[in-house]
Amino acid sequence: MATHQVFNVPAPWAGVNLFEHDRPLAAAVAAAGANPDELRRLGELGRLAGTGEAQDWARLANAHPPVLRSHDRYGHRVDEVEFHPSWHELMRVAVGAGLHAAPWVDPSPTAHLARAAGFYVWGQLEQGHGCPVSMTYAVLPALRHNPELAAGYEPGLTSLSYDFGLRAPAAKSGLLAGMAMTEKQGGSDVRANTTRAVPNADGSYSITGHKWFCSAPMCDLFLVLAQAEEGLSCFLVPRVLPDGSRNAFALQRLKDKLGNRSNASSEVEFDGTVGWLVGAEGRGVRTILEMVAMTRLDCVIGSAAVQRAALTQALHHIGGRAAFGTRLADQPLMQEVTADLAVEVQAAAALFGRLASAVDRGEAPLLRLAVAAAKFWVCKRTPTVVGEALECLGGAGYVEESPLPRYFRESPLNSIWEGSGNVIALDVVRAAAREPEAVQALQDELALTAGADPRLDAAVDQLGKRLAGLGADPDADARSARELAGLLARTLQAGLLVRAASDVPGPGGTAVAEAFLATRLGAGFGSHSGAGLGRAAGGAVLDHCDPNRATG
Repeated sequence: MATHQVFNVPAPWAGVNLFEHDRPLAAAVAAAGANPDELRRLGELGRLAGTGEAQDWARLANAHPPVLRSHDRYGHRVDEVEFHPSWHELMRVAVGAGLHAAPWVDPSPTAHLARAAGFYVWGQLEQGHGCPVSMTYAVLPALRHNPELAAGYEPGLTSLSYDFGLRAPAAKSGLLAGMAMTEKQGGSDVRANTTRAVPNADGSYSITGHKWFCSAPMCDLFLVLAQAEEGLSCFLVPRVLPDGSRNAFALQRLKDKLGNRSNASSEVEFDGTVGWLVGAEGRGVRTILEMVAMTRLDCVIGSAAVQRAALTQALHHIGGRAAFGTRLADQPLMQEVTADLAVEVQAAAALFGRLASAVDRGEAPLLRLAVAAAKFWVCKRTPTVVGEALECLGGAGYVEESPLPRYFRESPLNSIWEGSGNVIALDVVRAAAREPEAVQALQDELALTAGADPRLDAAVDQLGKRLAGLGADPDADARSARELAGLLARTLQAGLLVRAASDVPGPGGTAVAEAFLATRLGAGFGSHSGAGLGRAAGGAVLDHCDPNRATG
């Protein structure tokens, strides 16, 4: 019916290259030494991520969540999960782009940084399928604790071929890996696990017990923690055994989750399930430490991607809508709010970029402290960032036709995955108190900007005093763990933004660093988004973040 005209609404969002459009990201990757082929592939991935077709894949994969088929029509257990075709398209691209385990066999000195940038760009599209991609990335270094197993499975895990379905691993062109660690009674306290592993005569183990969370259960193999004779140990458990028979891997149900709905998260029971030891008996936690670090890093990258995706939608909306006679993008308060969000996003991206480069360089001591602090802070900030971005759209952001509700449901996930906020903050305290080489690596990193700004120097000094005082009062250390983790992450971010200020021509980088120093290191941080930013600073930040922004 011709009752009215539709006007004063943004055009549909599509056709944006999510890598090239993000000038700070592209500049940082190039400045770190990424080779032309890596930059080309990132550009191709960014172009595809910005298409309407890929956006439809993301929408449909979540509108049609996975379905468990525990039995076939005749009553035989099959324990399979069916996915919408859009899920497979997302996975095909992610694996083909090497976002899973490929960097571990890539000789490029920036392989992990390029992979992190790709995971960030493609993760802005959809988060659920990132779970098996991330787990495959993280499992490989742990699997190498058993060279024989690694030799058999590594070629499939690093293949760029997405080959879905339960078949003998040797018959597949590509493999994906998952993990099954937590149980009902323990959660993050995996030492409370009761699942048992008994050795067999052929060198394998028979595993009996359960796992409360086993995501992406259609992966080809899993790392599983179970109690062996010498204590908690790590095992490789394939869904299909080398002879082609199905391993005992009973999917009890799929979780009905708040978000991440495209991804299947299951409860699984083991009953004589065959597995092979990875690492030494009783050293299960030690064996998976590097794996945990990599999954936590991906939590940081994934959260940053959700932040950036929400900001992109907000900037697009306010650029195409006016209120009270003025375009939203030109209204001073809206500029301050969105500029503040842009500062948060760029700080998160700078931090994960530095951490990914540390993986390339083998800087394990720095990663030990910095990844945990980054995981705490960036993931914890994401619901606030996404909520503010959603509010920029008003009611249009609260309806399911918009991607913002999906982003918002996704936003708390990574703060829970791989250790919730308290667990991670206490891990920061524990590492700082017990691992002096990690503290020294952090101090060396922060020393690179000594004298650059008195506010940053003061924050570094404050952090140093806090770290030096750990251990005198363990109860006080625990109570202030969140504060310490947040200060550590923000101080690292401030230093990285100061160092990156000149990567992109123009005043934008300096404006971002100045805005961060003014709003994140002072006592008033957290009162509300946009506090402490002026119009000029906000405009420079937004121009830096969104090169297509029209001033109107």
